[in-house]
Amino acid sequence: MARSRTSRRAAASARKLRALVMSHMHPAVSRGGAEIAAYQMHKAFGAKPGVASVFLAAAGGKLQDRLGARFIQPFGEGEWVYSGAGFDHWIHANPDPEFPPEFTALLREIAPDVVHLHHYTNFGVEALLHIRRTLPEAAIIVTLHEYLAICNHFGQMVKRPGLGLCERASPRDCARCFPERSEQDFFLRETYLKRFLRLADHFVSPSRFLAERYVAWGLNARRISVVENGMPEHGLPPADPPRADPEDGLVLGFFGQISRLKGIDVLLDAAALLEKQGVEGLRIDIHGDHTGQPPAFREAFEARLQKLPANVRFCGPYENRRVHQLMRSVNAVLVPSIWWENSPLVIQEALLNRRPVITSDIGGMAEKVRDGLDGFHFQSGSAFALASLLRSLAAKPERLAGLQATLATPPSVQDSAAAMLRLYRRLLAARRPEAPPTAQEIAA
Repeated sequence: MARSRTSRRAAASARKLRALVMSHMHPAVSRGGAEIAAYQMHKAFGAKPGVASVFLAAAGGKLQDRLGARFIQPFGEGEWVYSGAGFDHWIHANPDPEFPPEFTALLREIAPDVVHLHHYTNFGVEALLHIRRTLPEAAIIVTLHEYLAICNHFGQMVKRPGLGLCERASPRDCARCFPERSEQDFFLRETYLKRFLRLADHFVSPSRFLAERYVAWGLNARRISVVENGMPEHGLPPADPPRADPEDGLVLGFFGQISRLKGIDVLLDAAALLEKQGVEGLRIDIHGDHTGQPPAFREAFEARLQKLPANVRFCGPYENRRVHQLMRSVNAVLVPSIWWENSPLVIQEALLNRRPVITSDIGGMAEKVRDGLDGFHFQSGSAFALASLLRSLAAKPERLAGLQATLATPPSVQDSAAAMLRLYRRLLAARRPEAPPTAQEIAA
């Protein structure tokens, strides 16, 4: 009997673990942090012995159906794309009548042991019910990348219209932000979303801060694990310590999406204050794109570009593959967002390139950047606080240089994938306890 049980365990361990990784977009058509993290994890799984991974992304209307098929493979074997468009962002529901039967058929064909959703947008939260009905023994994991279920304001937990920080969600508070909706509407929205989310076996959050927000909202703390998004190998030699530019002094860089919530106004206001105060010895380089923002913001930002302070240089958009090279051209990276953020990719990229981070003192930013060790904090939304900090760093640039000894090293994609596989196996063991011995095994 002992030999039989051992052989059964060996046979089970020899079978490849089959994972289905789902993302709301494919990184080939959208370069957001969530879809990049999901795809990189899928690739890391595929490189590990004993694991088979399939990637399923939505296209959000950016790819057309092929001969009416909802699920297509434009990027090769092992990668599927759901090409349906149309989505109810109020309750995160998918109105496509063709989705349930075709999704169910695909699930049966793939037959995964684990289904890991890095997003439910474009698929709909009802996808959790389709997975549970079709694959009753599979483990379902949902990674929470922002506060979408909690907050109807694009999941960013800032109040309308002034963008003040929101500390909690409740039907009454949310109805104040959206007066066109009633408190009853928000109560029903929350009830609807939680009905489907409870079908997940486990949740993953890239930051403790975001996990705590979801626990306060009502998710079970024992069903949430914090696993940071890992950074891929970039193939570059180790970064040299930054050096002050002999002409401009410290060079500080802003990287990424240019928007009001990303704190670009705070940054430009701080630069104007520094120029007015006659502060020398620093320059701010802005690398990013604003063209996808609402017309009113684009117009206002472009007007500011016409009268930039002399200590600011607008460098425009950049391809993501150049981010490491660009970051190595600065002394520190600026992350002045005025919303909570979760685990900004730009912080991980900065630390990977051995650059300190100057960031707002809230949310996932404050969690990921240890003040005085990985960079420096300033009061969120305050141009005066940022200007004061930058003025002190320009006067004593050695403060930034001294952080090289204490900068954290972000986890690699391989690190995060290994942690996720440990979680998968633990959940599968809980869902599928070892079968009792058969009568023949007992007799033996």
